[in-house]
Amino acid sequence: MKKYLLSSVAALGLVAAGAASAADLPSRKGPVVAPIYAPIFTWTGFYVGANAGYAWGQIDSTNLGVIPQFKDPDGFVGGGQIGYNYQIGQWVVGLEADFQGADLKATTGALNGFSASNELNWFGTVRGRVGYAFDRFLPYVTGGFAYGQVKNKITAPTFVFSDDNVQYGWTLGAGLEYAFTNNLSAKVEYLYVDLDKESVNVPGGTFTGKVETKFSVVRAGLNYKF
Repeated sequence: MKKYLLSSVAALGLVAAGAASAADLPSRKGPVVAPIYAPIFTWTGFYVGANAGYAWGQIDSTNLGVIPQFKDPDGFVGGGQIGYNYQIGQWVVGLEADFQGADLKATTGALNGFSASNELNWFGTVRGRVGYAFDRFLPYVTGGFAYGQVKNKITAPTFVFSDDNVQYGWTLGAGLEYAFTNNLSAKVEYLYVDLDKESVNVPGGTFTGKVETKFSVVRAGLNYKF
């Protein structure tokens, strides 16, 4: 019986020693892979872009005597923009400047040899933007300073007078922007621009009047955020 008990104890010892040795062997399992999280999207950053669209307007004139009223102009606009956004929670605030080429020309009818024209060749704006982000969707309002080159021309039976100036005013609008990657976004935007009144003073006092240039812009744009 003693021999049987000693043999059993020895066998158990060998089994335990083997199990301990097996536990010390290196594992054949691969390393644990750390989870990969997609980066959280943010609107914060500098951006540049391009845009194109359509504009239509209204030219108001006063004290131009026998010259008829201007017809409403419309035409193509296109250009580029640069800006910066900063996101705080879901609110996004920013500043944007744009410069646009324009093809807007308004004319009057002719009456007794008198007529006039108003032409907008280019304009630009510097605007603040405030939006509320729904992840990659950003509806916003915008407004600020506007300027543009306006050429007024008066034709009379005995003379032709033109006045070419940079006029200043204001702009107000709204838009919707969508980021389809972390760097690229597309937007649609509406702006109302009022370049205020410009005095038209024909030498000799033949005409002394004012012409106000105001127009609306609908445009689509593409931005690249750094």
